[in-house]
Amino acid sequence: MTTFRRGLRWLFPTLLVLAWFALSGLGGPTFGKLSSVSSNDQATFLPASAESTEVRAWQEKFTASTAIPALVVVEKDSQLSRDDLAALAPLAAKLAAVEGVAQPTGGVPSSVAGPIPSKDGRAAEFIVPVADQIRGVVSGLRDVAGTAPAGLRAYVTGPAGLTADLVSAFGGIDGILLLVAVGAVFVILALVYRSVVLPFVVLFSAIAALCGAILAIYWFAKAGWITLNGQSQGILSILVIGAATDYALLLVARYREALHTVESRWDAMRRAWRAAFEPILASGATVILALLCLLFSDLNSNRSLGPIAALGIAFSLLSSLTFLPALLVLLGRSAFWPLRPAYDAGHAAPRHAAPAAGAGAGASAVRGAAGRGTAVRGAEGRGTASDPSGVPEGLEGVRGLWRRVGGLIARRPRTTWIVALVLLCLGAAGLPQLKANGVEQTQLVLTATDSVAGQQALARHFDAGSGSPVVVVASQDRAADVLKKVQDTPGISSASVYAGATAPGAPGAGAGAAVVRDGRVLVNAVLASQPDSAEAERTVTDLRSSLDAVDPQALVGGVTAIALDTNLTAQADLRRIIPLVLGVILLVLILLLRSLVAPLILIGSVVLSYAAALGVSALVFNHVFGFPGADAAVPLFGFVFLVALGVDYNIFLMTRVREESLAHGTRPGILRGLSLTGGVITSAGIVLAATFAALGVIPILFLVQIAFIVAFGVLLDTVVVRSLLVPAVAYDVGRAIWWPSRLARTPSPGAPASPARKEPVTR
Repeated sequence: MTTFRRGLRWLFPTLLVLAWFALSGLGGPTFGKLSSVSSNDQATFLPASAESTEVRAWQEKFTASTAIPALVVVEKDSQLSRDDLAALAPLAAKLAAVEGVAQPTGGVPSSVAGPIPSKDGRAAEFIVPVADQIRGVVSGLRDVAGTAPAGLRAYVTGPAGLTADLVSAFGGIDGILLLVAVGAVFVILALVYRSVVLPFVVLFSAIAALCGAILAIYWFAKAGWITLNGQSQGILSILVIGAATDYALLLVARYREALHTVESRWDAMRRAWRAAFEPILASGATVILALLCLLFSDLNSNRSLGPIAALGIAFSLLSSLTFLPALLVLLGRSAFWPLRPAYDAGHAAPRHAAPAAGAGAGASAVRGAAGRGTAVRGAEGRGTASDPSGVPEGLEGVRGLWRRVGGLIARRPRTTWIVALVLLCLGAAGLPQLKANGVEQTQLVLTATDSVAGQQALARHFDAGSGSPVVVVASQDRAADVLKKVQDTPGISSASVYAGATAPGAPGAGAGAAVVRDGRVLVNAVLASQPDSAEAERTVTDLRSSLDAVDPQALVGGVTAIALDTNLTAQADLRRIIPLVLGVILLVLILLLRSLVAPLILIGSVVLSYAAALGVSALVFNHVFGFPGADAAVPLFGFVFLVALGVDYNIFLMTRVREESLAHGTRPGILRGLSLTGGVITSAGIVLAATFAALGVIPILFLVQIAFIVAFGVLLDTVVVRSLLVPAVAYDVGRAIWWPSRLARTPSPGAPASPARKEPVTR
């Protein structure tokens, strides 16, 4: 029977490991297929209920096409001669022949308009409608543009060119990003554990979680249940690797701790798993619920990220609680080679002294200290408790950094948290300098691109908004009045009613009878300024305001309106989602800690930490990196990641503090909890910061800014908030931090009852 039981011990973890290996084998190859179900066009990022989104739907009724324009701009340092224009004429046919260019309709010989000479005579442009596969089509157009006559410079830009370059910048996500993130995590784990085997074990569990998440997301996206884009794809990899590693660090710490006091690897893992299960589950559930709050966003890109990232965290949670424990128990002490944790029979906890429900491994290891009545009374009072050697109660046996930090908190708790609070407030003072009102599309990619050079050439020789018109949907009976109002609007260089086929800005645009759909007409207006500029957005805002008096049913859309609506929606999402996330996290903390005071303190600390991280980031963005601004969604994404992930460390710390408080009293429990989790939380923070910093290798402004905000914020949270502010405030408040639970009213173990409550002694 003993042999059978021993066989089952080996069989179950072995089957778990094999199951995860099989899942990884299926999910790994799927990683390269994500691009086939990923979309980076404007529809992926559009605000769901905005005016520009409604206009986009109307446009499809008029044109029966979702093609977006590419602008091929050809310029010369001097005037274009007749011979130059004659040599450019055949280029239109070559551009039209590129696979993926929309085919002509309505009897028009070619869908490509051009060459259209500029007013200064030094450039010409072609307007090419791109039907699908934007990146591939733009690549083909650039090949054709490269055949322009000698002495001429050709660029492919416009909405299609800019989108193609954005997609190309996202191309590094599939390989480079994961390689950098995994490499950084491996180096940190090797330094932390000084082990050859353990970093591989932890990374195997994290990569297995990513493979499982990718497999699920691929099929969900293929079925149309979720929308995947490059932004979500990059964040997914980082989030899963970082979260899975954080959860792994907590379990590994508990397992190593248990191996010192329990001889059997199986019993050690059972004790470690039980102790780590609640904080890991609570941490994962908190992040999942916070991410799902993004479903309430009106911005498609935000709403799509919610379930994608939540799936990633779910697989991180599952891997950390199944695959990782199975690997560790099969390897036993060998997982920590060459520094294997030795079993110390002298410190083994007796079976009858096992901690009660809610207490984990090691909770009863120092009960002798709790029996010293004088010391404990001091610990629960206003004084600093210490044993005869002068060591503060709860720090017995602790050495190094965490003894010094704990001693500082025990001696001067109020001074410590006030200084930490002032530092965070100073960081938050930079918050007003954050310019999160959106940036021009030409500034989204941080490397030099053909499309940006083309936009600059376009602005030198043409109306900058040609090829990216403002689109107005107006009532048929108000068409003439609407057209006149649009033409008279400052910032509009020309406007015409859509008559079919001819591209806006091309010769003949607006000629012929207007196309009417459901009693509506389209008016295309060419902007005098670049369509992604602040001036263009002001023109759209003015146009919307002035058209209300002419046609209350008029709608204004187009590329500029989409950017404007996206920024406004992102700012509204910030006001809507922040209270939701805070409410969800507060509820989880209340249920986990059985307290009202502690969760409120923790919520306040993560909000202040977020404000400080954002304030410092604003100063760095403006004065160090020289960024032109930030996407309007940056504060929201930074909030969700920093607050949700910052609460992870709160949970790791405070669940252990509560556990130790049950055994030793609140103030000794705070110092013990800090010393036992300090190294784990610091390591987890460094790992998470390193993984998010890896986003900086992708030359997208949004991702680089998120990388800095989250990496810096996590380090700030780990070093200042979780190591100093929270434990110092908790130590200063004392037992009342657990109000209204019984722990707030229960004296420390070993402390004699007060005279008023002293029970009679019975023999």
